Amino acid sequence: MSLAEYQSQLADKLRPGENSGSLFDTVDARANLAGSNKMEILLFSLGTQEIFGINVFKVKEVCRTMPITKTPNMPTGVDGIVSLRGHIIPVLTLAKFLGLDGRVSQTQNTMMVAEYSRHILGFLVHDVDRIIRVDWDKVRPAEGMLTGSKDMITAITELPDGKLVSLLDVEQILANAFGEDVVGNVEKVERGHELCVFFVDDSAVARKKISEVLDKMGTKHMQANNGLEGWERLKGLADVAQNSGVSLRDQIQVVLVDAEMPVMDGYVLTQHIKADKRFDGIPVVMHSSLSSEANRDMGKRVGVDCYVSKFDAVALAGTLRPLLVV
Repeated sequence: MSLAEYQSQLADKLRPGENSGSLFDTVDARANLAGSNKMEILLFSLGTQEIFGINVFKVKEVCRTMPITKTPNMPTGVDGIVSLRGHIIPVLTLAKFLGLDGRVSQTQNTMMVAEYSRHILGFLVHDVDRIIRVDWDKVRPAEGMLTGSKDMITAITELPDGKLVSLLDVEQILANAFGEDVVGNVEKVERGHELCVFFVDDSAVARKKISEVLDKMGTKHMQANNGLEGWERLKGLADVAQNSGVSLRDQIQVVLVDAEMPVMDGYVLTQHIKADKRFDGIPVVMHSSLSSEANRDMGKRVGVDCYVSKFDAVALAGTLRPLLVV
C-alpha cells in the first residue's frame, strides 16, 4: 500500500488511532540501504506551499488525528497528550511549532507518530504524500540558509521536478519543546587529557551534548558537521601522521559517527575509514537515534565496532571508556 493510496483512503478507512497498516511493515527490509549513501523520506505537507520530509526510520506509523487531552504545565507548543497502543504520548502541531500557523487554513487531520532517541511523539500535519528514496549527496545542510524558527529544519533536498523538500530536525524540535537533556555525573577517564575522540554529527544539539560528555570525561575532542567534512578532516590527519612517521592511533583513539547526515551518511563514512589501513586499530562507534535492530544490522554490515543510542550520556560514556583505555 503506497502513501498516495493511504492518503486518498485515510478519511474513509481509518478510525482515530488506527494506523496505516502495511505502510511501514517493511522497514527492516530497508537495511540494504547500508553503504549506498541513500535514505528514504516520508513527504508531508502542513497546508502551506512548502514540502516537508522526515526519515522513514523515525516514523512508527501514520494515523488519523484523535481527540487530544490538554493537561496542565505542558511545554510551550505542545497541544496535549493522547493514548496510543499503551503509550501516553505528547502531541504537537508542526505548523504552529514551526511558526507557520498564521499561513495555515486547512485542518491538521493526520498524525505522524515518530520515535526518536527513546521518545515517542505525535506530529499533527495536514496530510502525507509518499515515500521517496534520495541520495545523501543530494541533501544539503540547512545551516546558514535558514534562520529563526527554521532552525528546526536540518537539511534541504530537491525533487526531480525541482521542488525543494525541507527535512525536519526532530532532535532540535524535541530540545525546543522539552528542553535539552542534562548531562549528569560522568566519570573522568584516567589520563583522558592524552586521549582524543573525533566525532561527526550534523545536529548542533547533538554536537553540544557530545562535547559536554567528553569534557566531563576529561577527553580531548575534534568534530565535523557531516560525513564528507569528517572524512576530509580524517584523511588530512592521516596524511600528516603518515608524513611525520607517527601512528594515527596515538592521535585519535575513537571515531564517533552519526548514522544519518547530509552529503555523506555515517555508514559510508565508516566504510571509508575501515577501507583505509591507516585507521587500523581505531574503533568506530555509531551514535544514532535510529536504534532499531535493522539500523544496528546496517552498522555491523559496514564495520561499526559499537552502536550506542542517542542520547544517554551515561551509555555514551560507558561505551567510549573501555575503547579509550585499551
